[in-house]
Amino acid sequence: MKYLHTMVRVSDLEASLEFYCEHLGLIETSRHESQQGQFTLIYLAAPNDNKKDMNAPLLELTYNWDKEEYSGGRNFGHLAFQVDDIYLLCKTLQTAGITISRPPRDGRMAFVRSPDGISIELLQKGVALKVQEPWQSMPCFGEW
Repeated sequence: MKYLHTMVRVSDLEASLEFYCEHLGLIETSRHESQQGQFTLIYLAAPNDNKKDMNAPLLELTYNWDKEEYSGGRNFGHLAFQVDDIYLLCKTLQTAGITISRPPRDGRMAFVRSPDGISIELLQKGVALKVQEPWQSMPCFGEW
């Protein structure tokens, strides 16, 4: 058995691509549009996975052309990504207007949410970074 991908349904394809690609840094590896099925599938890979292993697990964004409201993003659980510098990424996301739901107070773990409410866990690569402000004192916002 081999793990292939995780699928999440998205309601706004452009907002989702901006979040996952421009802000988190994922790379689109392929796209499939089905006129008959009325959907678009976009597969994304983490930058390091994309460079080293084209068979690495992917994130599949499923966009159904007929408008439907999705709920229960928290019930899905979360996606997790290892990052080189959690403070730098959180600052970049914050500057882009993305709420840090659970700040990296411990220098190791943070949570944000996608435009569709999917919880995204960010984990510091290697050992935790030295605890620092403003992250250490920053409160949590909403659910994560």
